[in-house]
Amino acid sequence: MQRAAARVLRGARTLRVLTPPARTVRVLTSLVRTPQVLTSLVRTLRVLTSLVRTPQVLTPPARTLRVLTSLVRTPPVRARSASAGTPPLGLLYERHGEAAAVVQLKDLEVPKLGDCDVHVKMLAAPINPADINMIQGTYPLLSPLPAVGGNEGVGEVLEVGRHVKALKPGDWVIPADAGLGTWRTRGVFPEEMLLKVPSDIPVLCAATLSVNPCTAFRLLADFESLAPGDSIIQNAANSGVGQAVIQIARASGIKTINVVRDRPDLAKLVERLMAMGADHVITEEMLRKPEMKDIFKSIPRPRLALNCVGGKSTTEMLRHLQPKGTMVTYGGMAKQPVMVPVSAFIFRDMRLRGFWMTQWRKDHAQDQESVAAMMDALCQLIRRGQLTAPACTEVPLQDYRAALEASMKPFVSSKQILLL
Repeated sequence: MQRAAARVLRGARTLRVLTPPARTVRVLTSLVRTPQVLTSLVRTLRVLTSLVRTPQVLTPPARTLRVLTSLVRTPPVRARSASAGTPPLGLLYERHGEAAAVVQLKDLEVPKLGDCDVHVKMLAAPINPADINMIQGTYPLLSPLPAVGGNEGVGEVLEVGRHVKALKPGDWVIPADAGLGTWRTRGVFPEEMLLKVPSDIPVLCAATLSVNPCTAFRLLADFESLAPGDSIIQNAANSGVGQAVIQIARASGIKTINVVRDRPDLAKLVERLMAMGADHVITEEMLRKPEMKDIFKSIPRPRLALNCVGGKSTTEMLRHLQPKGTMVTYGGMAKQPVMVPVSAFIFRDMRLRGFWMTQWRKDHAQDQESVAAMMDALCQLIRRGQLTAPACTEVPLQDYRAALEASMKPFVSSKQILLL
């Protein structure tokens, strides 16, 4: 195209004006932004040179250049597109298997921003056990393959479709439900798949808000009418949910008995959980010992047990519940069945319940008041310093493989957070 422009310029009869052609071509083509504009310029020059008969026609050269450059200086205006610029990166898996083996960091396509869509820049996203189970293909909820990993995180709104009313650029958002695929740098999502959260809370609190604190809140609110001075018992107390239970219960005046597995750094773990507000921290082995009776000299027996382990831990916790108490199972880390003696049902009228946060969200999809009230209560606790993010290890996205492997190690109390 540039050679065609040069040929036209060299053919001009007013050599005094357009000499030297090479320099003129460089000036003009430096102003051209698109091939379409250069094509138009060539046609224009051909017409001009066919009309030139005397040197005075194109004199002075400066004026001629001003006229020509005014035709090509302004590039065509284009609508903004979510897909413009550098492609976003994401952690994609195309088949199920062990996370470190099947997850890959790849460029992602960003669809065009629709009228009801929101373009989001992700800020941080944790690696949760459910994320790993989805990648392995063992979770009840599986995304169509290929899929971007991650069900939790926080992002900042970059732009919104013209029919989006509740969000604007600069707002912080978290997933409204599981399956969003948060392990990415940017994405375009329907507005209804996002919840607005305040941007004045710490980013790690926002990134870990939608799963564990919500689960803890519902476990404490939905199964027993607990009052200040009552107590609860939970296993996996060092998990994300367990840490949130300790803090929310403490803010409500509820005592907690927290069961953890024995480990080499047990003393450090006990110290950390006590600093969060735990009243008692014991091991699975201590559950079976007569010394447990000493705990109930200062606090009442619990009315609520929260089970995330299964197996023998379940049986031992039930022994310490009040008659007519409730045990809620929300996880199965031991991958063993819940074992309950018949006597617990016949003579003590124990209640066994289950809970899954994803199902709660589905059941309350039309009850946004309950969702908003829960989120507001949790954010207020965060602002008052009564609810903090779990112990976290911040990991750059490029080091995702190490983060995935670390999340699978036993006795790890630190949640892996991908910085996006």
